[in-house]
Amino acid sequence: MEFEGKRALVMGLGVHGGGVGVARFLASRGAHVTVTDLRHPDALSSSLDALAGVPIRFVLGKHHDDDFRNADIVVRNPAVPATSRYLQIARDAGATIEMEMTLFFRLCPGPILGVTGTKGKTTTTMLLGAMLREQYPDTVIAGNLRVSALEQLPHITPATPVVLELSSFALEGLGEAGLGPRFACITNVSPDHLDRYASMAAYTYAKEQIWRQQQPGDVVVLNAMNPVTRTMEVIDRRPGDVVWFAGTSSAREGPAWHAHAPQRIAYWQDDRLFWQSSGSGQSSGERTTICNRDDVRLPGEHNLANVAAAAALATVFGVAPERIRLAVRNFSGVEHRQELVRVIDDVGYVNDTAATAPEAAIAALQSFAAPIVLIAGGADKNLPFDAFAHAIAVRARSVVLLEGTATPKLAAALRLAAAGAALDIAGPYADFTQAVHEARRRAMPGDIVLLSPGCASFGMFRNEFHRGEEFRRIVLNLA
Repeated sequence: MEFEGKRALVMGLGVHGGGVGVARFLASRGAHVTVTDLRHPDALSSSLDALAGVPIRFVLGKHHDDDFRNADIVVRNPAVPATSRYLQIARDAGATIEMEMTLFFRLCPGPILGVTGTKGKTTTTMLLGAMLREQYPDTVIAGNLRVSALEQLPHITPATPVVLELSSFALEGLGEAGLGPRFACITNVSPDHLDRYASMAAYTYAKEQIWRQQQPGDVVVLNAMNPVTRTMEVIDRRPGDVVWFAGTSSAREGPAWHAHAPQRIAYWQDDRLFWQSSGSGQSSGERTTICNRDDVRLPGEHNLANVAAAAALATVFGVAPERIRLAVRNFSGVEHRQELVRVIDDVGYVNDTAATAPEAAIAALQSFAAPIVLIAGGADKNLPFDAFAHAIAVRARSVVLLEGTATPKLAAALRLAAAGAALDIAGPYADFTQAVHEARRRAMPGDIVLLSPGCASFGMFRNEFHRGEEFRRIVLNLA
C-alpha cells in the first residue's frame, strides 16, 4: 500500500495506543495526517504526549465534514460504528475506509494467529504468545492489548509468528474487508456489548468473522464447553479444520463431536492436559500429555480452559509439548486480570478491572475460596445481571457498589438474589477512593477485596485500565 502524499484522516485517537500507532505509522510513510476525535484534549493527554513532534494536524472536541470529504483514506477507531454519518461522507467522496487491523493484515508478511472471545481472550493471547516464544523467540504479540500492531511491522519477517487479540469491533472491520487470520481461536461467546449490537446473534456474527474469511486448510479452535461455539456452522462447513479445547473431559461426549470427521482436542482429565490428535473416543487416536494442573499458576477453573485453548492453537501451529509446558509453568498472569496488588492486615486486594461483563466477574468470584468483599457496578452495556447477582449472593460477604448507569439494575437484581440472605450492600459511591476505603473497612483478616465490576467503566473512568490503575494506586497508598 502506498501512503506517500495521501491525505489520511485518523478518526478516533483514543487512549489505548492503537490510534497513536496508526497516526505515527501513516506519518512515517509520508502521508499528510489529520487526527480527529470528539473528546477534549484533556481526556487525550497521554495519546497527545505520545505524538509530540510528529507532523500531525489535530481537530479535537469536534469533527469537520470537510475533513472527511477531502480525505483519501480514513482509518476509524474500532469504537466508531461503521454506520457513522462521517464515514458515509468519506465513502461518498471516494475515500478508502480502513482500520488499524485491516491495514496490518494487508501489510503483515508473517503468519497471524488471532484470538477472540467474550472473556479469557487476553489471557489466552498472552499464554499463546508465551508458548510460541519458547520455540520462536521473535514472536510478536499485539492487537487489543494497548500495543500498536502497525508499529511492530519493522520487526516482522515472513517467518515471524504474530499473535493478535481481536475484539468484536476489530473483527467487524476485518469481515467487511474480507480479511482474517489463518489460525484462529474463539475462547467462548456470552452476552456482551449489547449496547452496540442489536441482538446476541449480531454480536455472535461479529465474533465469527475470525473464521468466516478463512480458506480450507486454515484452522479455527473452538470451545467444546460453550453452547454458542459448539454449534457454529463452520463445524459442518469445514469439519476437518476445526480443533477443540475443553476445560474438562465431559465435553467429549457432547454435541460438538461429529462422527464424520477426525477430532483434534486439548482437554483436561485427572489434573492433566491432554492433546488428542484424532478420533472422538479416549482410546482412539494419539494422546499426548501437555502439562499437569500443578504447572498452572493462574487461579480459577476458567483459566484451565484458557490454558487448553492456547495449547490447542500452539500445538496445531507446531509448538512442541515440552515448550508449551515450560510456558505454562512460567506464566503468572496478566495485569488487570485477577492481579494480586497487595496484602494488608491479612486481606488480599485483587484487581480484576478487565471483568467488564457479568460472565467474567462470575468467573472471578468462583476463583477464590476466601470470603470476598466485592467492588462492582459501573456503566451499562445492556446486559442481564440475574446470574451475576446470584453469584454475588452466594460467594460475597459484602458488596460495595460504584455509581454508574448499570448500577441501579445490578442493585435491584442483588436485592432479589439476596432476599433473606446476609449479604451486606454499600453504596453506590461516586468517589472511587471512598469506595475502596469502604471495602477495606468491611474486610476481615483472611478476606479478599475484589475489584471485579461486571460493568464497563465509562463515566467515572477513561476506560477499564484507568479504573484498574486507580485501584492499584489507592491500594498501594493504604496505610
